[in-house]
Amino acid sequence: MPAVGYRKCLPIEEADSLLDVELPVPEPRPHDVLVRVEAIAVNPVDYKIRQSADPGGELKVLGWDAAGTVVAVGEEVRLFQVGDEVFYAGALDRPGTNARYHAVDERLVARKPTTLSFTEAAALPLTSLTAWEGLFERLGLRVGALEQTGALLVTAAAGGVGAVTAQLARALTSLTVVGTASRPESVEFARRMGVHHVINHHEPLGPQLAEVAPNGVDHVFSTTGTDRNLAAYAEALNPFGHVVAIDDFDALPIGVLKAKSISFHWEFMFTRSMFSTPDQAVQHHILTQIARLADAGILTTTATRDFGPINATNLRDAHRLQESGKVVGKTTLTGF
Repeated sequence: MPAVGYRKCLPIEEADSLLDVELPVPEPRPHDVLVRVEAIAVNPVDYKIRQSADPGGELKVLGWDAAGTVVAVGEEVRLFQVGDEVFYAGALDRPGTNARYHAVDERLVARKPTTLSFTEAAALPLTSLTAWEGLFERLGLRVGALEQTGALLVTAAAGGVGAVTAQLARALTSLTVVGTASRPESVEFARRMGVHHVINHHEPLGPQLAEVAPNGVDHVFSTTGTDRNLAAYAEALNPFGHVVAIDDFDALPIGVLKAKSISFHWEFMFTRSMFSTPDQAVQHHILTQIARLADAGILTTTATRDFGPINATNLRDAHRLQESGKVVGKTTLTGF
């Protein structure tokens, strides 16, 4: 089968940074579905692993977001059958979705929204799982609790995670959603995703938050710049507020949160699959909810740019865009 992988960590400008290869079709494990991949999305995790995880000359296939059709099932699969159209975000510790056929644990998979194309659906899983877990598991918000008021700050609200977080918060809570963005196209996209107020993350956050959320902020969903912005979060947050972060940094001045008893949470949507937690099927149920919201017209795809067929050349272009830090929504690739 055709696939794209890498054998050593190289700058994306190098032709060998991603390679077109032929691989055997994987054999599904007992709980696996084997999916014929029709579309994928590219996330920051793709290029971060390509830059840092040296496979020592062995071929490593990247990619997590995917949508496709089930073509075979493991002997213990109960949720799906051959012919089902599905979408999912996979697991970090298994071969990725940049391949024509991909084996994935059924507990991480859901049926694709019927109203979305494979490409539109492929843009949603990783970011939707991150947003849902961050909002409703880490921050402790309640789905449909419309009496729950206050303000939520979402950084990089035009990015993949930020855009889904804004939509879910706008549709399923009564919180005022404040999002950060700077360029005209990202400001417009953030507003389209449900943000009530957009502030500029290149300007001091405090004065802007004081203007749009005069009663303070109750929750922060920090997708980027957590270490730089934590003091500003602490100043804007009300006592007993919450911060959830998904980005990477070397150190964090967590002491600034103590005076207001602010809680800090990590969100990493691969935790369940990485540690084989007993509740892995929660991700199946979350994605099923995401599909229902999409089919009801409540949640829209965040796909904004498709790079064409899945091959090394097009994936290098998609990685290059991700590395620029200027992605609006999600980038996808479709077909082989």
